Amino acid sequence: MFRWKDYAAKNKPIICLAPMEGYTDSAYRQLIKEITPEVVVYTEFTSSDGLKYGSRKSFQKVDYKEIERPMIAQIFGKNPEHFAECAKMLEDMGVDGIDINMGCPSSKVVNSCHGSALFNHPTLASEIVEATAKATKLDVSVKMRLGFARYELEPLKIFTKNLENAGAKHIAIHGRTTKQKYTGSANFEPIYEVKKHLNIPVSGNGDIKTLDDAINKLKNLDGLMIGRATYGNPWILKEIVEHFKGNKYKGPQTLIEKIPTIKHQIKLACEFKGEKVGILEMRKHLANYIKDIPNAAHHRFDLVRVSTIQDALDKLDEITSKL
Repeated sequence: MFRWKDYAAKNKPIICLAPMEGYTDSAYRQLIKEITPEVVVYTEFTSSDGLKYGSRKSFQKVDYKEIERPMIAQIFGKNPEHFAECAKMLEDMGVDGIDINMGCPSSKVVNSCHGSALFNHPTLASEIVEATAKATKLDVSVKMRLGFARYELEPLKIFTKNLENAGAKHIAIHGRTTKQKYTGSANFEPIYEVKKHLNIPVSGNGDIKTLDDAINKLKNLDGLMIGRATYGNPWILKEIVEHFKGNKYKGPQTLIEKIPTIKHQIKLACEFKGEKVGILEMRKHLANYIKDIPNAAHHRFDLVRVSTIQDALDKLDEITSKL
């Protein structure tokens, strides 16, 4: 059975693919794990209420393949009883861990007292972790931010210690407040301070765009969580993992070198959600892959309009023929 503390001892540092709505579905997680098996992957942001009431969309979000292990199901909500019920369901489904989202800063989520709004309700936050942890044998983790409107170290230390006492076995902290959303720069200094006061693995998240960022930001942390830097560059995680193993790795540099992986991702996406939806969701990935080539804006205009596998393959062949 997956245990965060054991994984941290064997994989120094832990490298995680951040949960990202609209991106980290099973197809993307499979791709990431094929390239870098050591990475811990998370599902998209999944409603605990949706799982409780049998939402097909919610269950699709936590669907997975064996290659994805260790695979952490991330759920959000505000009802401790619903979290407990979901924990039992997810354990029966065979996921490797359950993560509680306390970090999403979107207004819609926060206004429902979900995600990072829980920082303003510390007792409820601890109750959710405790109810989830008591309902399952799986490790329960939390992804969160530095604070809500502003960052203060003492409240952050108290909040995270309470989560640990409630049963959290790993905490990943994004180095911004809710109010900042994704503006400004991620601040890792408070995360280093939090690590000193906890006895569980702590990972840092935010603005890790390159290998140098990963090296410079790790310090005393047990792990790093990387999200947006993987857009169009799923090899960044392998570059980071291999560095910390003492090896050098560089992923494909040109679009022509990337094409086999892109075509494979199209296949995975369409196998998972069918051709119509799979291609719709691949459009943003295709746009990310070609962002640095000549005439990228022109090609992006066409790629975000492809509607079939053949359309996508033909367009990619057309683009690469001109490089």
